[in-house]
Amino acid sequence: MSADFEIGNTLRTPVAFLIFNRPETTALVFTEIAKARPAKLLVVADGPRPDHPEDVEKCAATRAIIDRVDWDCEVLRNFADKNLGCKVRVSGGIDWVFSEVEEAIILEDDCLPHPSFFPFCAELLERYREDERVMTISGLNLLGEWKSGNQSYFFSCLGGTWGWATWRRAWRHFDREIKSWPKARDLRTVENLFPKPRQSSFWKDVFQKVYDGKIDTWDYQWLLAGWLQGAWGIAPHVNLVRNIGFGAGATHHQFEDDPLANLPIEEMAFPLKHPSLMARNLALDDALSEAYYSVKVDSISTRLKRKVGKLLVAGKG
Repeated sequence: MSADFEIGNTLRTPVAFLIFNRPETTALVFTEIAKARPAKLLVVADGPRPDHPEDVEKCAATRAIIDRVDWDCEVLRNFADKNLGCKVRVSGGIDWVFSEVEEAIILEDDCLPHPSFFPFCAELLERYREDERVMTISGLNLLGEWKSGNQSYFFSCLGGTWGWATWRRAWRHFDREIKSWPKARDLRTVENLFPKPRQSSFWKDVFQKVYDGKIDTWDYQWLLAGWLQGAWGIAPHVNLVRNIGFGAGATHHQFEDDPLANLPIEEMAFPLKHPSLMARNLALDDALSEAYYSVKVDSISTRLKRKVGKLLVAGKG
């Protein structure tokens, strides 16, 4: 662990926790947050769905988990009375988070972090606090492990949001409706970043569906916000977060045998080894794109199932 963070000590960086109706996964993630002992915990909860009467009890049980805070911690709650859905509740909740704090580590109720995830994010939030070239710090590495040179993390256009961190100064660029997409499309923003046609076609299809209101999410919009600012995300060289939410109760990932379910996590070694140059790792982005982001969005689940055997192959950039 880093010198200023050990298990049992207080984490100075605020943690935002996004929850809904899954007390089982929420309890597991909360246990890891409790080990980090953040001094400030901001909790965002969606409300029960009107056509799911069981949600009333499940949402209540999930929210009650937050009452287990037993360390010195300021707990702020932003609980919706009715269901707002993934797109509005998550993005609106993060709006609220950054009305309260300047920076935060963000976890959803199904994103189980390795303990080293917290000091990793905290150190890089401080290091790049004023650097507009960086908008996201991710704990996710879908390749499992990527070793390219002697460094702990890489700059990427594809940083994930299954456990991540950012700043108010970056979130101000978020546009839930991606109103700039038609202009970005005409300027060939995607092709400039991903010149391979099968990769650029994937992202153009995704963003067009988001723009047309056919995808109820928020994270694609956040990704595009970074691209439009010419900014990068940070990806760790090992995977620090496991998604434990796959299955029948999930909003977007309903197949328990999906190869993204329960990806192995590893410990980040400290002290961190920082890149000698601030430059996008093109080899990493290409490997991620070829593995995950090079087909139409409607067929991504089928493609992922064909790539089970390739998930944990180390990168060779």
